[in-house]
Parts: sequence; structure tokens; C-alpha cells
Amino acid sequence: MSNEDLFICIDHVAYACPDADEASKYYQETFGWHELHREENPEQGVVEIMMAPAAKLTEHMTQVQVMAPLNDESTVAKWLAKHNGRAGLHHMAWRVDDIDAVSATLRERGVQLLYDEPKLGTGGNRINFMHPKSGKGVLIELTQYPKN
Repeated sequence: MSNEDLFICIDHVAYACPDADEASKYYQETFGWHELHREENPEQGVVEIMMAPAAKLTEHMTQVQVMAPLNDESTVAKWLAKHNGRAGLHHMAWRVDDIDAVSATLRERGVQLLYDEPKLGTGGNRINFMHPKSGKGVLIELTQYPKN
């Protein structure tokens, strides 16, 4: 896989916070942004809200993903505890067309991925994460939208 075929765009940046509703209200009232999608992901123990400046997602529009813990065992709850309860940037996500091919290429190049196989993420996307050690200190999500 060539370098030009790996990634489409930055899909979203994730904001971890203790209260998703409060964060969503802030983005709406302060910036005029819209909730594009909201769901609970029990496997990851989070509520996720995708926010954007337009009411409809365009092809390469970057979104903000508001994430809050559903329970004390979720990775977001642990992240918040590690950061003394302060909300902040949790990860960035890069959109891909073929997560299996991209994952194989990255592994061949020495990148450590967190999951052996992609998991189900927001909106039915297939996701995996690059370990922060492989992302130069940044947790990076790979996300593939469902094929229509």
C-alpha cells in the first residue's frame, strides 16, 4: 500500500470530559455547532457525541467527538482520573478506506496497534488505535466508515 493510499483525512479529534451533555451544550451555544450523532458504546464504557460546524457531515469535514464515561472502569474514566478530572484532548482519528489493509501496512512498518482485529466504533465504523508510542506520544484512532 502506498503512502498516498493510507489515509483520507483527519476524521475527528476526541475531547474527553466528565459530562457529555455540558460539553455538547457548550459547543452548540458558543460556536453554533451541531450534534451529528450521539450514542452509547457499552463495550468501551463511553457516551459519544459527534459535533461539527455544519448540520450535515461533508466529505472531508473534521468533527469533534465528545466522550464521557458511562462507568468508572471505562478508558475515558481512567484517562480523566489520570488527568485529575480535567477534560482535554484524548486522541485524534484518521479516516481510512480499508482498515485491514492500512493495519497490515502499518504493522509491517513497525507500528503497534491496540487490537488484533478492528472493533465496532461510533456510527458502525470499524476502528483500531495506534499505541501512543507508535504515534509519537499521541493516541491515534484509525476509523473506516461502513461501506454502503
